[in-house]
Amino acid sequence: MRVQSLTLAAASAALLAPAALPAPVDTAHRPRRAPVVGDAVVQGAVVRDAGGVGAAELLARLRHCDQISHGRYRTDAGAPRTVPVCGTPDAVFWKADLDIDCDGAPGRRCNSRTDPYFSDTTAFAGSNGRPLDAERLPYVVVPVPSETWDYRAHGVRGGSVAAVVYRDRVRYAVVGDTGPRDIIGEASYAAARALGIRPDPHGGGTGSGVTYIVFKDSRVSPIDDEEAAVREGERLARAFVGARAAAVSGG
Repeated sequence: MRVQSLTLAAASAALLAPAALPAPVDTAHRPRRAPVVGDAVVQGAVVRDAGGVGAAELLARLRHCDQISHGRYRTDAGAPRTVPVCGTPDAVFWKADLDIDCDGAPGRRCNSRTDPYFSDTTAFAGSNGRPLDAERLPYVVVPVPSETWDYRAHGVRGGSVAAVVYRDRVRYAVVGDTGPRDIIGEASYAAARALGIRPDPHGGGTGSGVTYIVFKDSRVSPIDDEEAAVREGERLARAFVGARAAAVSGG
């Protein structure tokens, strides 16, 4: 986990401002397979661009926030508390920025030299019993349990499946780490890269426009099976938008 300094946050915002979306509404290794039809590979990360649930379909389900957090979160240290955690019968979600989590197994891009906040641990371990690899595994970060929100009370745990939406892209990940108790909006190097967000832990990320959807009572085991996360994410996303369609039609 890391806490972004105000100086770094300001520099990141200035760098990314031309591509940033509007601010969010108010409210701490497994081998990759070869691509198949409808898949794309982004520097080693398995993603699916065709035939899956679209960003607009998912976001249409999230137009209303039924707030489940007892208060709101900051997107960065010192920022105002503007982000609530919202709930549906099937998922929890929040709309925030994306800071780069490079924690876990050190590699060429994620280490104490490239990331001033680097930690060689993650809250949840991989199939080998060691910290996760942020360079290879798309994962999202949830705040440590607090009086504001305890993710464990809402069907979320290490390995829970998440859909992360940025612009017109949907990427699937797992809950892989915990962050500061009052900050939200963070994902691994690999998750940012798959979304087309600059993954540099020192000045990368994006200041707004990212939606995190974590499906309740879901789990990928082992946690670092990325293929399984994509398969389960696609299944859960289809069910998620299907539930909305049934509600609208009265079925």
